[in-house]
Amino acid sequence: MREAVVDAKVAVAETQEAIARTEREVGLERQRLADAERRGRLAGEIQDQETVAVAERFAAKHRERLGVLERKLVAQREELALAQRELDEMQTQLKSAERDRPAMQGDSSTEQAWRDVQSAGGARPGLDLQDELLKSDMDRAAREAAAARQLEELKKKMRKD
Repeated sequence: MREAVVDAKVAVAETQEAIARTEREVGLERQRLADAERRGRLAGEIQDQETVAVAERFAAKHRERLGVLERKLVAQREELALAQRELDEMQTQLKSAERDRPAMQGDSSTEQAWRDVQSAGGARPGLDLQDELLKSDMDRAAREAAAARQLEELKKKMRKD
């Protein structure tokens, strides 16, 4: 179930990215349409019928493309809403399943308390990355201190000999 939730989250993120791309395409196509219409108006002002005709053809193509992109955007937004609803439902089911799950062997109230702390944003000692880094730093400091002591002892022996 957790894997399905992760997959659904990925699908939602991908759909959001696709929507952003389509929105950018819509903006570009609107600009292209405006440019073609402006060129047609300018050509009309100087009575260049050939350029007016070309500009009208381009404007029609951009208008059609813009319509397609706008419909695509509506469909993508509907798809996102559907995927988000499914994700929310799956997350609710997962939380419910975890709550209602019978206690497994070795699963004590202490374990449940730690899970509650972690779900609230707290960190469990021994599982926290910062805790592990701190332990590593302390171990390294202890090794360095031991090496320094051994070095001092060797120096003292060398002076006596």
